[in-house]
Amino acid sequence: MCLAAASASASSPARCCLSPSSAALPSRFLRGLLGSPTRPSPSPPPPTTTPLLRRCTPFHRMAQYWTQASLDKNKALVDHLKQYGAVRTDEVAEVMETIDRALFVPEGSPYIDSPMPIGFNATISAPHMHATCLELLKDHLQPGMHALDVGSGSGYLTACFAMMVGPEGRAVGVEHVPEIVASAIENVQKSAAAPLMKDGSLSFHVADGRLGFPDAAPYDAIHVGAAAPEIPQPLLDQLKPGGRMVIPVGTYYQDLQVVDKNADGSISIRNDASVRYVPLTSRSAQCQDP
Repeated sequence: MCLAAASASASSPARCCLSPSSAALPSRFLRGLLGSPTRPSPSPPPPTTTPLLRRCTPFHRMAQYWTQASLDKNKALVDHLKQYGAVRTDEVAEVMETIDRALFVPEGSPYIDSPMPIGFNATISAPHMHATCLELLKDHLQPGMHALDVGSGSGYLTACFAMMVGPEGRAVGVEHVPEIVASAIENVQKSAAAPLMKDGSLSFHVADGRLGFPDAAPYDAIHVGAAAPEIPQPLLDQLKPGGRMVIPVGTYYQDLQVVDKNADGSISIRNDASVRYVPLTSRSAQCQDP
């Protein structure tokens, strides 16, 4: 649900973004700003560790500019994401322009590059994080393909998936808080993806995302929005040969991993970015008071 990095410890509620400037960026973008990335020291960072982007001065200044300028149009937001390299392809630009972020943000300013609260200790991720995931998965979101969004939250990214795979494909959002699922359905009904939900090619379900959603498997694309200590086996099982999963993996030190299942069923994994995510956990843990 929330692809922002977090400065909380592993005991924090799932998918609760704690800082607007703490989202992870693709490694290729960070390398251009920060130089070659290095691993932190072996000892775990304290809860007050400065998030990665607070050390990323050019992008942090950019985020401040967006806030001060109060971007009020979805296309203007996408244009800025393109300018700063988060959106790199026409496919991703088109879907982000088509699905209006404002329809998925219950309060606050929808067109700034920041996570926004949606209730139940959950957020909608920052726009550049949505762009990052769409860019990583775009080749596996072609018309007719199947996509699974674990921790679908507001429904924004699931709606983008649905627009890309089209009516002949299938996009499934899984979320373990019923009230969030109900809100996501309402959000999508106001969006350009509404006809896809009406015809059944886009759906949301109350379920434990760690177990995937076998009913629509196998999936060409799987997105997971919180960090797991290791990749859940049910998600690997439900990934189609030739498919791709994007998932943050780790506890204190985490990597945004790109997981490809080869034609012979073997798995290839590469790290796209060093990140800090809150844990992929149970409904009760997410909904408890911080």
